[in-house]
Amino acid sequence: MIYYTTSHEWIHFQTIEATIGITSFRLAGVKQIKGIEFVRVYGFKKRREVLANIQFDNSRFQVRMPVDGNIISINDVDLLVSQNLLLTRPESEGWLVKILVSQPCPRTGLIPLEEYNSIIPLDQKGFPR
Repeated sequence: MIYYTTSHEWIHFQTIEATIGITSFRLAGVKQIKGIEFVRVYGFKKRREVLANIQFDNSRFQVRMPVDGNIISINDVDLLVSQNLLLTRPESEGWLVKILVSQPCPRTGLIPLEEYNSIIPLDQKGFPR
């Protein structure tokens, strides 16, 4: 099941593992990603801790953990940046990290897809922009 945050991160739960990334809506207007800097890459992170800093154009923004968990894998930064996966496919191949979700995992503050779609403008195919 996929959930979103109000700061436009997404999390896709698959049993005890989950994949985390950022939405295309958050990246709207960004023409080129210049770099991704992960903060303390592996190990336990709490909900709302900074996961990564994404640098683009002349600015940057932070990506935060939507839930508590242990980071077990990060996506290839070179592919995310050089092949533009973060901009062209942020909600599939442009994922940032995979985690083992802390149990129990309260989903407080997470927004289901249907609700997220009702508050975010959609493109012609029905996906968040």
